[in-house]
Amino acid sequence: MPAKPAEEGCQQLIVTADQAGQRLDALLAQAFSAFSRAQLQRAITDGAVTVDEEPVKPSYRLRVAQRVSIKFPEPRTTVERGEDIPLDILWEDEHLVVVNKPPRMVVHPGKGHTAGTLVSALLFHFHQLSELGGTYRPGIVHRLDRDTSGVLVVAKTDQVHHHISKQFAARSVKKEYLAVLAAVPDRDRDLIEQPIGIHPRQREKMAVRKEHSSSRDAVSFYEVTARRGNYAVVRVLPRTGRTHQIRVHLAHVGCPVLCDALYGGRSEITRRELTEQGEDASVLLDRQALHAHKLTFEHPHSGELLSITAPIPADIQTVLDALQVSIGADS
Repeated sequence: MPAKPAEEGCQQLIVTADQAGQRLDALLAQAFSAFSRAQLQRAITDGAVTVDEEPVKPSYRLRVAQRVSIKFPEPRTTVERGEDIPLDILWEDEHLVVVNKPPRMVVHPGKGHTAGTLVSALLFHFHQLSELGGTYRPGIVHRLDRDTSGVLVVAKTDQVHHHISKQFAARSVKKEYLAVLAAVPDRDRDLIEQPIGIHPRQREKMAVRKEHSSSRDAVSFYEVTARRGNYAVVRVLPRTGRTHQIRVHLAHVGCPVLCDALYGGRSEITRRELTEQGEDASVLLDRQALHAHKLTFEHPHSGELLSITAPIPADIQTVLDALQVSIGADS
């Protein structure tokens, strides 16, 4: 069966009856002839290839209906030098650094974004970064959407990168987000278990899609912390890490993230609209109200459980103030 697009930078294929019994590296060599057998074997060894979401060896014998996923770097500009962009460092030692990514900053270079990225800033401030992500993504273990702010961990060595990546793959990393919603959920808390795949018509979007070849299981838990008129503030604990997962899941239950143009239909809100009082038409927010508030994971060397919190950014805090919502320091 031909390769099918999955999440960004990832291709998938489903093993057919004719392909069953083949070695994994042999099947990939047939499906991705632009890459050498050595390149594909290295991708498998580096963990860039999974079978049913599990890493395997190049010699692994495939079974019918198994899902093979492989992540390739997209054609993008290599970052050769850093840029003197300030970083908000939340935690650092000789092994890793945790930063508070601001909104509107792209994590790594790509089409249309070759400068001003987080990677550019990291290259300027740090002499050593993990190389497992390739030359365009040094140190980057995971990512946040351009307009999502908050906690992001960066590895300084390949060993640390591999260790933290395994924690993400095993779903042992606890991620907590803060979101303001453009509608009020009908329950105080809920577990959303809906598979996510590529949108059937808009390629830049993801969607809840059941029994589709691009779909992968996705689970998000949310809890309402405040309701104010037509808006709500929630804590979201995603248990998987699919592209746009929180935004897709909340929109699916009829409560899109406030100012999420892609999934909510509008990109800004004014004070007058938010409070339904006065004549102040000043814009309070012009990006999605989603913040990666806290990340908890095991330190790769000490084994210590690190729980890193990023302060609420000024634009979202302005919205919370207008709604008269207070978020505790440990929330």
